[in-house]
Amino acid sequence: MTILIYPKCSTCNRVLKVLDEKKHFYIIRDIVKNNPTTSEIKSWINKYNIDINILFNTRGTIYKDQQLSQKMSSLSFDEKVDLLASNGMLVKRPILLGDDFILIGAQEIEKWA
Repeated sequence: MTILIYPKCSTCNRVLKVLDEKKHFYIIRDIVKNNPTTSEIKSWINKYNIDINILFNTRGTIYKDQQLSQKMSSLSFDEKVDLLASNGMLVKRPILLGDDFILIGAQEIEKWA
């Protein structure tokens, strides 16, 4: 499994502790240094039938500074994908990728673990 995190995120670090306690093996991917690409984001959406909007970190400062909550309804799918791929801090985290699943956000991962 691969988990996409921001190393300075306390929630991400809490999730890593839970995974460690449950003896899950994972590879860490820094979501800022190794941002998801447009093709990755599109493949997650298609493979797991998820709504693109749940991939946005709506609590983050960049999302708020760019006033994306007011702009989201007018953005096309491709514009949203491009935004997510442009900056890892716009992507909700942590994201846990398994061979046949994706879990987005701490609550989903902790419930699964």
